[in-house]
Amino acid sequence: MSERTAADVPLPGGDFRLFLTRLSLQGFLACGLMENPITGKAEVNPPTAHMVLDDLKMLQEKTAGNLEIGEADTLQKAIHDLGSAVAALDQRIAEQGS
Repeated sequence: MSERTAADVPLPGGDFRLFLTRLSLQGFLACGLMENPITGKAEVNPPTAHMVLDDLKMLQEKTAGNLEIGEADTLQKAIHDLGSAVAALDQRIAEQGS
């Protein structure tokens, strides 16, 4: 029996909460809170972190009233958690610049 690789596993799609999780992970990667799986390094990219947070907020505005309760809660939590991470990143950058 041959060893399975990531390419052998089908990627899930069409799930809104999973989509939000993937977006959030991109934001956390950009905040340097997770290692980039390609480079193996935590890399900070403030513009990308802000962009992902802005995208999540835009999704919240555009989908208001159209989400299931669980989806709306997941989106709110993603915005809160990433917003806190971006604020901490901004503070670290400001302190380094002082």
